[in-house]
Amino acid sequence: MREKILLIDGHSILNRAFYGLPDLTNSEGLHTNAIYGFLNILFKMMEEEKPDYLTVAFDLSAPTFRHKMYDAYKGTRKPMPQELRQQVPVIKEVLKAMGIRIIEQAGLEADDLIGTLSKRCAQKGMEVSVISGDRDLLQLATGKIQIRIPKTKATGTEIEDYYADQVKEKYQVTPTQFIDLKALIGRYKRQHPGCAGHRRERRRTKIIVQYGSIEEAYAHVDAIMPARARESLRNHYDLAQMSKTLATIDLQVPYTLDETAARIENLYTPEALEL
Repeated sequence: MREKILLIDGHSILNRAFYGLPDLTNSEGLHTNAIYGFLNILFKMMEEEKPDYLTVAFDLSAPTFRHKMYDAYKGTRKPMPQELRQQVPVIKEVLKAMGIRIIEQAGLEADDLIGTLSKRCAQKGMEVSVISGDRDLLQLATGKIQIRIPKTKATGTEIEDYYADQVKEKYQVTPTQFIDLKALIGRYKRQHPGCAGHRRERRRTKIIVQYGSIEEAYAHVDAIMPARARESLRNHYDLAQMSKTLATIDLQVPYTLDETAARIENLYTPEALEL
């Protein structure tokens, strides 16, 4: 039986838990709903996956290559609420007390760390499950890498599961082509500029299904219908290319995972139980 690693997108799951659960506080006034929801998702995934290794990736506030490429990257994203911000160092403390490996690096997004590690682990013959609330990570799905997207509600957590076949089934495109869909429509929260005139999902999907990529679509731009979509791609192809670069997860970042440190041991240490 192949060994399995579970890779968790830390901030993404914290956000899902924070907005999916009612506000909770402890006796000292510390907000705890994100911590509570995160741990519930973690334990649910551990029970279902039974992994041999576990790693949680977090973003840091330092600029990445995407910010340097495009000043407005994530510029419209609302600041993290203080009630959530105060829970981030606490969940990290809890994870460390449980002996769970945390990875983070200035200049790199958690997506890039997860993407690189998922690819390396799959190449070593491991099964890989990625837990994230961010559909951008669907581009990582293969026959060996599964993307699991939890939805936290007061009634419980529901999970959407995607290997490459499930991405194709739902979105009509491959995981790699999913990036091109992002390039056409852009993303408001991440401030990917996209390509004006391609806001209708059915229209952009049809273009990528037909041509396979924004580059190939541009090579046949005269044949694209309707006229508004054709002229939009013709006039804003540079924005679509930049948006594709911003949306593409880096699979070769300079980060080495020490697998022995990520191996799951006893999670319920005295320190963890006290916290």
